[in-house]
Amino acid sequence: MAGEKTGRTAVVPFQQFVLKVHSRCNLACTYCYIYAGPDHSWRTRPPTVPAATVRQTALRIAEHARTHRLREARIDLHGGEPLLTGPGPLLEQAAAIRAALPADCTADFGVQTNGTLLTRDMIDTLAAAGFRLGLSLDGGTPGLNRRRIDHAGRSSWPAVSRAVRLLHDRPDVFAGILCTIDITADPAAVYGSLRAMDPPMVDFLLPHANWSSPPPAPLGPAGRTPYGDWLCTVFDLWWDGSPGPRVRVFTEILGLLLGRPSSSEAVGLSPVVALVVDTDGAIEQVDSLKSTYEGAAATGLDVFHHTFDEALAHPGMAARRSGREGLGAQCRGCALVEVCGGGNYAHRYRAEAGGFANPSVYCADLERLIRHIAARLDATVALN
Repeated sequence: MAGEKTGRTAVVPFQQFVLKVHSRCNLACTYCYIYAGPDHSWRTRPPTVPAATVRQTALRIAEHARTHRLREARIDLHGGEPLLTGPGPLLEQAAAIRAALPADCTADFGVQTNGTLLTRDMIDTLAAAGFRLGLSLDGGTPGLNRRRIDHAGRSSWPAVSRAVRLLHDRPDVFAGILCTIDITADPAAVYGSLRAMDPPMVDFLLPHANWSSPPPAPLGPAGRTPYGDWLCTVFDLWWDGSPGPRVRVFTEILGLLLGRPSSSEAVGLSPVVALVVDTDGAIEQVDSLKSTYEGAAATGLDVFHHTFDEALAHPGMAARRSGREGLGAQCRGCALVEVCGGGNYAHRYRAEAGGFANPSVYCADLERLIRHIAARLDATVALN
């Protein structure tokens, strides 16, 4: 990982730059924390990012790359729904960033999409420009995607299923699937239907929730660890089955148990290396913080007046980059802290007590999953 020393402290630069290219979405998913959550800043921002903002962002990325001698940068063009602009602006944005970067720094471009607007021609165009495409969906059947609807209440599944078929034929472009857990859905059905799509990667996401806005409870008698139990069922299917997709949360936990650093904010203590630039040029922390309260992701900085090194020093960024020292006392004293890392930062929020200095609202679920994976790993090692 690129970095340099300032005194005795290692400075870990940003390496992932999320550029919001469209601040609106053509879907109205019932669980969306952006458009149905407490932060309404999207309402006051330009629907599409102006070219001048892209050019200035490109200069800031290049400046950061030169300062920290980055050899590669990950650029995610995001939304809202980024494909609402069509492919043309995305190609122009990528070209502007590539032109600004130092010659010895390469850029990897990705687009996270709901898939409803994808066509074969669009995939071919983006692939030729070096893009990889990730899909957001909740499973591989219409019923599992019942929460992913448009503004008229119509299912997005017909369009998304077409996108899945198109991407299946383009493994060079298909980055994988992000799936937010629906605790009411059968985990075996969800995993089996996603596996049948043959994606290279699946990332199961805990719903963005916190102590002041708890996660959805399962129907019927609630267990102590419903989300942990759900994920343990999927883990066993994945671990015991024939080769399938990489499941990020599982490979991250396995790596941490084996002493490797994490590359996800969901687990582990590795410093966060991503920042967001919104359509108005505002420099923000990750979007998940918008699930906590109005303005939680804001830094007061923007690409026209501030460098990304100034963003590194922002107290909010620093709090999420301070490892064990940034955790509350309960987490610091936990035997699983090196693996769990306190969980997702946004999931620790409690309005009336300590802000983010709390365990994750999914603390028990994470412990259940980590101990289960550790036990399965130990048993496998013992057999060999």
